[in-house]
Amino acid sequence: MTTVVSFVVVIGVLILIHELGHFLVARWAGVGVERFSIGFGPVLFRWRGKETEYCLSVIPMGGYVKMMGEENPLEGGAALPYAPGKAFALKPLWIRFLIVFAGPGMNFVLAAAIFVVVLATIGRPVWPAAIGRVAADGPAAAAGVRTGDVVTAIDGRAVAHWEDLEHAVAASGGRSVELRLRREGAEQTVVVTPRLMTVRDPIFKDAKDVWDLGVGPRLTPQIGAVNPGSPAERAGLKAGDHVVAVAGQPVFTPEELMQAIQKRAGQTFEVTVERGGRSETFPVTANVVKEKGPTGQEIEVGRIGVSIVTRTVTYAPYSPPAAVWQGAVKTWDMTGLTAKGFWKIVTGQIPLSNLGGPVQIASETGRQAQEGAAPLAVFTAVISVNLAVLNLLPVPMLDGGHLFFFLIEAVRGRPLSVRKRELAQQLGFVLLMLIMVLALYNDLVRIDAFRFLK
Repeated sequence: MTTVVSFVVVIGVLILIHELGHFLVARWAGVGVERFSIGFGPVLFRWRGKETEYCLSVIPMGGYVKMMGEENPLEGGAALPYAPGKAFALKPLWIRFLIVFAGPGMNFVLAAAIFVVVLATIGRPVWPAAIGRVAADGPAAAAGVRTGDVVTAIDGRAVAHWEDLEHAVAASGGRSVELRLRREGAEQTVVVTPRLMTVRDPIFKDAKDVWDLGVGPRLTPQIGAVNPGSPAERAGLKAGDHVVAVAGQPVFTPEELMQAIQKRAGQTFEVTVERGGRSETFPVTANVVKEKGPTGQEIEVGRIGVSIVTRTVTYAPYSPPAAVWQGAVKTWDMTGLTAKGFWKIVTGQIPLSNLGGPVQIASETGRQAQEGAAPLAVFTAVISVNLAVLNLLPVPMLDGGHLFFFLIEAVRGRPLSVRKRELAQQLGFVLLMLIMVLALYNDLVRIDAFRFLK
C-alpha cells in the first residue's frame, strides 16, 4: 500500500506541475484553455470553470492541456466560437514555443526547488576524513599513512570532511601535498604526491583520469535490517552490527561490503562484526541470485538478506544562498546525466534491458518512501528531471516534437502542412507505444513475472 500511494502521489505531483506549466503560460499569453486534465481515459471527477473544464481521469500516467485553436482555426472558414486572439495557432512563434516549453521547464523548476529545500534543511551527506583502506602500492602507503589516521589539514587548510580532502587532491594537479594527520592522539605531518589513476564512472562505467592518493574513507558499514528467514538471520547477524571484515578481509565502506558478498554467491564465508564492544565472527552462506549485469548479460551474485547503512555519515546544511546555487547545479548535473543516459541507450552503448517502466518506478518510489521523506523528495526531483528531458526529445507526440516543428517553421518561414504533422504524430505514437511496451516487459522480467511460462 505504501508503494502504491507514494507512486500515485509522486506521479500525480509531477504531472500536475508539468501541465500547470503549459496552462499558466498559455493563460498569460491570452490563449484560451478548453480542458486541463490530470490523467487519461474515463473522467473520475470534473469541474467546470468560467472557460476551462478541469478533469481528473482514471489513468494517472500523463495529462494534457487542450487549448483553443491548436490548429489554424481560420483555415476552415467557419465562424469561431471564441475570439481569434485566444487561438494557440495564431499566436507568434515565440509565444507558442514558450507555452510548449513551459511543461518541461516547470519540471526543471520543481527539481531545483526540491534540491534547494533538502540542501537548506537537511543538507548534503558528509563523513569524517578518516582513512580506511590504504592501497599497498599507493603514494599514501609509501608516505606512511595508515588505516585509522584522520586527516586534519592539507597544505595548511583545515579539513572537516572527506570531500574537503578529495577536492584539494583533485585541485593539486599532481603536485605534492602536505597532510597533517591525527594518529592515536598525536599529530604528525607527511608529504604525499598524488598519482594519476584511470577509474570507471560508477554509473556509466566510462573511463576518466583522477588524481589519487591511494586511500579510501573509513565509513564503517552497519547492518540496518535483517530479512526474516534470510542467510544473515540464520547465521545470527543482527541489526546494528558493525561489519569489519568478510572472509578475513577488512571492509571499510558499504560498497566494499556489498561487493565482498556479491562475489561469493553460494559460498560459505565468515563475517566479522563488532557488537556491544566485542568482535564476533559468524559463518554465512550467501544465496545465489541472478540479475542483469552492466552490459545486459545475466550474472549470479550473492545475497545474505540485509540492508546496509553507514553510521559515520552526517548531514551538513547549506546556507540559503548556497542551497539555491547548489540546487541549480544539481539540477544541471542531473539533466546532463539523464541526457547522457538517453544517448547511450539510443546508440546502443547501454542495453535496452536497462530501460525501466512504471513498475520499476513504483518499486523504487516505495523503497524511497520507506527510507523517509527526504530520500523520497530527492527521488521525486530526479524523476522530474528525467520527465523533463524525456519530453524534450524531438519525438512527435512529445513536447520536444512540437518544439522541433517550431524550429522547422522558423527556418522555412511557414509551418509544415497539417498532413505531414499528422503522419509524424502517428509515427511518434507508434514509437512511444513500442518504448512503453519494452519498458513494461523489462519491468516484468526484473520481477520474474513470466516464471509461470517456464
